[in-house]
Amino acid sequence: MDAVHGRISWQGRDLDDFIILRSDGSAIYNLAVVSDDIAMEITHVIRGDDHISNTPKQIALYRALGKEPPIFAHVPMILGTDGKKLSKRHGATAVGDYQDMGILPAAMRNFLALLGWSPGQDQEIVTEAEMIERFALEDIQKKAAVFDPAKLEWMNGQYLSNFPAEELLAPVERQLGILGVAHDGRDLLPVITAVKTRARTITHLAEQVASRIDDSRVVRDEKGNALEAKMGERFATSLRLCQEALVAIAAEAWHAESLEAALKAVAETHALKLGDVMQPVRVALTGGTVSEPVPELLAVVGRDASLARIARTIG
Repeated sequence: MDAVHGRISWQGRDLDDFIILRSDGSAIYNLAVVSDDIAMEITHVIRGDDHISNTPKQIALYRALGKEPPIFAHVPMILGTDGKKLSKRHGATAVGDYQDMGILPAAMRNFLALLGWSPGQDQEIVTEAEMIERFALEDIQKKAAVFDPAKLEWMNGQYLSNFPAEELLAPVERQLGILGVAHDGRDLLPVITAVKTRARTITHLAEQVASRIDDSRVVRDEKGNALEAKMGERFATSLRLCQEALVAIAAEAWHAESLEAALKAVAETHALKLGDVMQPVRVALTGGTVSEPVPELLAVVGRDASLARIARTIG
């Protein structure tokens, strides 16, 4: 009786006189694993279902040696998105590779746990404590699981959103070092807090942090260029109005609330859409059209750097 597949049976005539020792006296695989499991008093054998065909021979060996077979649980194979057995051609193959890609250990554990098993209720994010409490061999699915890198990145993004900035500081600093970005003792926690909900990987998170603390990391993207082209002269005009309003805010008052009030005042005073005020500032500060709310963005970039980027964009 298999703990995952239930009852599996074979015809006795299909169990031939198989070889258990080589000519030099060393054990063949089936005898080796059985003798090792007996010596280690293994109670459960959990392995891929590509080993089902070995099981009848191993059960025969257990009984021939006077031992009761352990409980066997054959779990589904992990396939690539192309439906083929997972291999090097599907990408990263070592744990360290995923760390270099910016995947958090907790997210990887969660993702791997759901390959062939489900806690029920369509729950996707499962803590380690919940996995331990709720896992049962009987709940493992029989069909093969698919290792989907896009799903892994999505799940990693969920963890990044929910983790406190303090727990992300060390991996972000490590990635900034790889990127060659020095933060010179600057407090990165507010910056990480501002951008982490839009990141999928530590690498992506660190890149966003870098663009907020290092002017040289700001690169205009296609959407930023498209916005300027669409707005035409209104793009630079809006930035000049924002520049005038922001210059008037002292360093000690440079926080999200006062910045938001100043930008809304620009929109109301000059009868502009709020988006036509905020978006050019966003493009000037990040190079793109997607970021945290602009008042928060201005706050984390800082007064001097924000005004410098706006002035440089205006030209």
